[in-house]
Amino acid sequence: MSNPKELRYSKEHEWLSATEDGVATIGITEHAANALGDVVFVQLPEVGDTVTAGETCGELESTKSVSELYAPVSGEVVEANQDVVDDPALVNSAPFEGGWLFKVRVSAEQDDLMSADEYTAFSGS
Repeated sequence: MSNPKELRYSKEHEWLSATEDGVATIGITEHAANALGDVVFVQLPEVGDTVTAGETCGELESTKSVSELYAPVSGEVVEANQDVVDDPALVNSAPFEGGWLFKVRVSAEQDDLMSADEYTAFSGS
């Protein structure tokens, strides 16, 4: 399992892309997707919602359990990935590509976001 170097990571196992025009893409890591098992339902924040770094903003349900989704940044949701709502298995099959979850116009980030190397050491993946 390889964590893309260009992303940053939270202790709650979300990843965050670099911001483009103030907007960042957010998803869960391959480590988290594997730990969850087969994802069967995804609840995402809606466009226009405000999310707060470190707080819950949705949930992922798998055949094993229900897991809270945490926002690694604060800001306004500008896009939710309808493809993962329609096909939650994308979270497992392509967590860093088509399985992204939502995009946020960033107003503030968590202080403890990690690099790929730091996240790999943290998660053991």
